[in-house]
Amino acid sequence: MKKDKILFDLDGTIINPSEGIFKSVRYSLMRMDWTTPSDKVLKSFIGPPLLDSYIELGMTEEQAEEAIGHYRKLYSKEGLYLMSPYAGIEEVLIELAKTKELYIATSKPDVFASQILDHLGFSQYFRGIYGANLEGTRSKKADVIRHVFEEAKIESSNDVVMIGDRMHDIIGALENNIESIGVLYGFGDEKELKKAGATEIVADTLDLLQLIQ
Repeated sequence: MKKDKILFDLDGTIINPSEGIFKSVRYSLMRMDWTTPSDKVLKSFIGPPLLDSYIELGMTEEQAEEAIGHYRKLYSKEGLYLMSPYAGIEEVLIELAKTKELYIATSKPDVFASQILDHLGFSQYFRGIYGANLEGTRSKKADVIRHVFEEAKIESSNDVVMIGDRMHDIIGALENNIESIGVLYGFGDEKELKKAGATEIVADTLDLLQLIQ
């Protein structure tokens, strides 16, 4: 898959953010006097917009907005640093950045995405870091991808591919008429990615590099 403009999801694709996200969700639910769900349910918070995940727990939209406020209070101070990059992903970014344009397209607020990538020293590999806004008017992956196109002044979808680990990444790509690559080392599985319509699926970072280099 030879594309010159590559959009990367962040959580589950560049980094494993589970420790910080789980801690922040647990804190928010404690503040809301809400029962803490299983780790399996907490895992579902990685990928989709936070509002959707809290509503899935049974909250009203108003309650979910309050929970997000509690979540961000802890996440902004310490949760965002409780993560680790996936093995081999920096080598992938180093190689691709030599000849291709790399962008982040994440449902995480872009302010947090920038802080994480700066902390890791990964910001240098990307032409732009784009994500959700804190107001919640841009949180769906399809909206974020459209935002990348607008801000980066990308005119043709033919030369763009979206890489991510969840169905939201794949569906967002389809809604923007671009191809997609699902990765299996994150939080989705092959069944989810195939059902969503991924153009290609790879098992690890080495396979990813070989596919798009």
